[in-house]
Amino acid sequence: MLKKLSAKLRYSEAGFSLIELLVVMIILGLLAALVGPKIFSRVPKAKQNAAKTQIEMFGQALELFRLDVGRYPTGSEGLQALRLNPGGTENWDGPYIAKELPKDPWGHDYAYISPGTHGDYDIMSYGLDGTEGGEKESQDIVNWKGLDK
Repeated sequence: MLKKLSAKLRYSEAGFSLIELLVVMIILGLLAALVGPKIFSRVPKAKQNAAKTQIEMFGQALELFRLDVGRYPTGSEGLQALRLNPGGTENWDGPYIAKELPKDPWGHDYAYISPGTHGDYDIMSYGLDGTEGGEKESQDIVNWKGLDK
């Protein structure tokens, strides 16, 4: 009898009850509901910062290209001239970017204009919508000073 009672007592103490599991699930759900939106609200700003960083990286590579070749890549050569010799360019000593040209954080190609309207060249990401203009996550990210936010 004592053995049966002892085995029954051990069996009932092993594991968690359904109520305990439900309480833990509710607590986890509340935490996710409170913390999740805070984390996901930062994603658009993080993508914009990533685009700014990539544009700065292009700027550094373009300066190296200019030091070697004596000019920036033309608009028709584009940013691809940082990876592959556009042909007919003396002193090209690239590639100036180690990996393939990255797309912007929204999966679009960066726009490159040379000569630019705001300097020697313009580099732009058109944001989420992929078209010029826009606000919030669709805001353009640009390389010229004073116009990007």
